[in-house]
Amino acid sequence: NMNNEIKIGILVLIIIVLLIIVIRNSMVVKIKKIERNKALVDVFLKKRYDLIPNLVEVCKGYSNFEKETLEHIIKLRSDFNANPTNDNEHLLNSEYKNLLAHIESYPNLKANETYLNLQKEMSSVENELQASRRIYINSVTSYNNLVMMFPCSIIAKLFNFKQMDLPSFSYDNIKIDF
Repeated sequence: NMNNEIKIGILVLIIIVLLIIVIRNSMVVKIKKIERNKALVDVFLKKRYDLIPNLVEVCKGYSNFEKETLEHIIKLRSDFNANPTNDNEHLLNSEYKNLLAHIESYPNLKANETYLNLQKEMSSVENELQASRRIYINSVTSYNNLVMMFPCSIIAKLFNFKQMDLPSFSYDNIKIDF
């Protein structure tokens, strides 16, 4: 029955090869999902930064509003657009928080209809951004779990799939309560 042993061996080999292919493909799919989710976070960040000039314009209408603050935030936004690094993003987010804090001391500005509409839009973008970040973090976690679990960990090593660092958004948790 050497013939049956060869058939069983070939069958086992085919099952192992299929398992390797399925696991490798699932890792590739998860990486693509991570890339898509990261791009979604970037889209909402861009939307947020595109609202900044509108916010600045509304604030300019109030003559005693700090002109230096407005000029500084526009410069930081331009710097970020020219060079979108984490450092530039951190500086822009920091100044954005300062701008929102300054607005709190201007009750007439906070009652302005244009500003109120802008608030709603900004809140919506912030909510979408937070949701997209959660999805992104979850997709990285799911991929990392797959890479770490047996037998996937063997295939991950075989094809050089490595764990990814979880993204850190702690510096950018801007909560807008209007």
